[in-house]
Order: sequence, then structure tokens, then C-alpha cells
Amino acid sequence: MNVFISDYVIPGAIMIGQSLLLLVALLIFIAYVLYADRKIWAAVQLRRGPNVVGPWGLLQSFADLLKFVLKEPIIPASASKTVFLLAPLVSVTLALATWAVVPVSENWVIANINIGVLYILAISSLEVYGVIMGGWASNSKYAFLGALRSAAQMVSYEVSIGFVIITVLLCVGSLNLTDIVLSQNHGLGTMLGLPGSFLDWHWLSLFPMFVIFFISALAETNRPPFDLPEAESELVAGFMVEYGSTPYMMFMLGEYAAITLMCALTTILFLGGWLPPFDFAPFTWSRASSGSC
Repeated sequence: MNVFISDYVIPGAIMIGQSLLLLVALLIFIAYVLYADRKIWAAVQLRRGPNVVGPWGLLQSFADLLKFVLKEPIIPASASKTVFLLAPLVSVTLALATWAVVPVSENWVIANINIGVLYILAISSLEVYGVIMGGWASNSKYAFLGALRSAAQMVSYEVSIGFVIITVLLCVGSLNLTDIVLSQNHGLGTMLGLPGSFLDWHWLSLFPMFVIFFISALAETNRPPFDLPEAESELVAGFMVEYGSTPYMMFMLGEYAAITLMCALTTILFLGGWLPPFDFAPFTWSRASSGSC
């Protein structure tokens, strides 16, 4: 019994605790990414953006969460109700599940598996099903056309993302995301006799691939200028045009979770992950403190 507790119960409890901590931190981060996104685009359009709820509007995302949760969901009479409600749940669940293998630091990752890259590619490629389900179940030609266009864009740019990741894997020789980060301790900079720095990261040695990955990540997550599937002037709101209240919020949460995942992957693959830009104090203090823990 003691062996069962030490080998299964305690590690399982630790993994559940880490998962909850990561999800809470991720959701709070997404709330402020949404706030920053709205403030930046408001400034571009010479508007104020959120500025009422909380100081400088910092609590606006949480007020929106409360509003979406309390609003009554409206389902079109001709829609397939089960699939209509299942689509946003599929999208947000898959988007959050990909974070299970993303390393926050060298010793902090929920599942440090040796096929982490394949896991992310497999789970993220399934997110297109949530888009197709939402567009089809709405029983609206606008939602269906938006779903087809969005799905076509997601599938198309996943191909280029996959090819770019292959180039990184060929240089590293491992599918483990932690190994990919640690491999950037040595690179072009150290080959030239320089101390460890950001010149060793893959962005320099694989610069064309870095640019292609960045552009493909923008297209994969429907960010401007690749936001045509959801542009108001094109198809109202794309595949989400019939959604409101909590289901709409879940779609948006899944979309922004995918955006933050692409940011994390860009950092891990090309920008050194948690490695300091210069391998000397004070840039290495955080690494020393985390190692002592």
C-alpha cells in the first residue's frame, strides 16, 4: 500500500496540482493579453479602449467573463444543438491540453515526454475539428463558409510550421522540448569564441526558418493580416457568427490559448526558452535561484 501511494498517488497529486497552477496562471495571463490586445488596437484607431472597470480598465476582462457566464446562450432553432454546444468545448479543451508538455523552466513541466513536439502537433491539428463542428452545426451559410475558410487556412499553415519544426529537430536531434532549449546553450556565438549569449539561439542560425515560423504562426491563429476568415467586412464573425454568451467565450479562450502556445513555441524553438540572453550575472540569477529550489 505504501508503495502504491509513493509511486502513484503522490506523483498523481503533484501533477494535478501543477496542472491547476499552470491553468490558473495561463487564464490570468490570457485575460491581460486580451486587455493589451484591445488597448493596442484602440490606440491604433485613436480610441481609448477599456478604461472604466478597475484602474486603467485592468479588470475589464474579468467583468467580461462575468457577463458571458451570466448571459443566456441562444441556440438557433435549426442548429444541431449537441454539436453546436460541443464545438467550443472541443476547441478550448484541445487548446489548453497542449500546454501539458510546454516547459516553463528546466525543472518545471507537467509531462516531460520525449515526443513533446509530436504531441503538440497532434493535439493542435485536432483543433480544426472544433471550427468545422461550430460552422456546420450552426446551420448557417455564413458560419459554414467561415468555418471552411478558417479550417483551410489552419491546415495550410500547419504544413509550413511542421517543415520549420523539422529543421530545428534535425539540428537538435531530439523531440523533447526541454532538450531543444538546452541545445541553445551552444551555437554560433560559442563557435566564434564568444561567451554564451542570445547569439547561440536558433533564431540566428535558422533565421529564414524563424521568419517563416513567425508568419505561419500569425496565419495559424488568425491574427492580422491573416484574419480574413473572421473579418467583419468579409463574413461577419466567421464560424462564430451564431454563437453568444459562454460558448462564444470558450471559442475566444481557445483562440487566445493557441496564440500564447505559438508564442511559447517560438520562444522554445528559436529564442532560447528560459535561457538568459547573456550567460553572466545579473541575467543568470533567476536560473541559480530556480536550480537551488
